[in-house]
Amino acid sequence: MHQCIEPSILYFGTPVVLISTLNDDATCNLAPMSSAFWLGWRCLLGLAAHSRTPQNMLRTGECVLNLPSVNEVAAVDRLALTTGSTPVPEAKRRKGYRHEADKFGIAGLTPIASETVAPPRVRECPVQLEAVVEAAHRLAQDDAAQRGSIICFEVRVQRVHVEQSVLMDGDANRIDPDKWRPLIMSFQQFHGLGPRLQASTLAKIPESLYRSPDVDRARRRRDAGRAEFPG
Repeated sequence: MHQCIEPSILYFGTPVVLISTLNDDATCNLAPMSSAFWLGWRCLLGLAAHSRTPQNMLRTGECVLNLPSVNEVAAVDRLALTTGSTPVPEAKRRKGYRHEADKFGIAGLTPIASETVAPPRVRECPVQLEAVVEAAHRLAQDDAAQRGSIICFEVRVQRVHVEQSVLMDGDANRIDPDKWRPLIMSFQQFHGLGPRLQASTLAKIPESLYRSPDVDRARRRRDAGRAEFPG
């Protein structure tokens, strides 16, 4: 039987993302989050508006979305309850957050240079998505108690880096869902994916039919860069 309940959170399960951005002093910030979903080469990210990451994204207009696998769970957890903001925002202070300037060092992760944006990628993450901010939307503007506290970003991916071990055999442009094991956050607990349950009817649709114009836009930029700086 179903019953009516009032859970404080509705995090039913989404992939963990480590967002890397640049601080105003040119140092790197790295923040874990899981309110994210993708459509084509666009992604929507929900963040607490007063945190360092959204402030950096609003100022610079760019970021890297690093997707950890289940193998990076310990590194992700070392970032828990840390913030790049100082002083620590009151809402985070009440939850036990502390300021940490060196997020990569705390997590034991390695920054590596990106190709199209200034923030670094995370070497250990099997998937790294360089992205630019296309729009920012304030949520809960109808509620005086929440107004200004939540912001949702639309970002456009312009470079995709994927570890070879999760690619589909015989197709360099497809990720194999039987090899890719993303780290999932569900109701504040870490989870992984189980084995495939059964074949999906939707899988009969060629992935190429979902191809977004953003893919060609990113390719034109990449090719233009190679022409400008050959070799």
